[in-house]
Amino acid sequence: MNHNMLVDYLPETVEIEGTEYAIETNFRTFILFEMMMQDPELSDAEKARRGLELVYPEIPENLDAAVDGLLWFYAGGKRWREKRAGAVEGAAEVQRIYSFEHDDDYIYSAFLTQYHIDLQDIEYLHWWKFKALLRTLSSDLEFSKIMEYRSVDIDATMTKEQRDFYRRKKELYALPLPADEEEKVDAIAEALMNGGDLTGLL
Repeated sequence: MNHNMLVDYLPETVEIEGTEYAIETNFRTFILFEMMMQDPELSDAEKARRGLELVYPEIPENLDAAVDGLLWFYAGGKRWREKRAGAVEGAAEVQRIYSFEHDDDYIYSAFLTQYHIDLQDIEYLHWWKFKALLRTLSSDLEFSKIMEYRSVDIDATMTKEQRDFYRRKKELYALPLPADEEEKVDAIAEALMNGGDLTGLL
């Protein structure tokens, strides 16, 4: 079931085959997880092994279910399979608009400016809280402006000056990996599943 941050306690476990398994919930863990899943130098099998070891203190025996639980938590308590299944076929690919690896200084500054949260100083922040704060950063912040530059569609309705401006900004702040939030989860799922067979990875 989907979690509601307003009425449900933030989870510290995932349920797999009727058993509650502890899961690492700190935001740093899942930033590292996401960066690991996008590392082109790691094989899918290595990503699966390292991802499960990073997130589960005790890895469940059912690895496919463990991956599903991990992805459910990573996606903020949403059923990522159902969400993706409802996507519109043929929709235009959405360009990725942020990266923990490439935007670390902008994100750090944004949290400090808006929330007075020094991400270097705090020892713990639940991943879901971090995601909620990240999604609601003010549009006045430099990080939010950079995300806007990356996401804007340049079309014929713009003036030449506007098109030139956004092309320059897109080139300046371009990221190497394309993916929106759903595509990112799918890419991570594909890496973790390793073609649907996790046997022998651990």
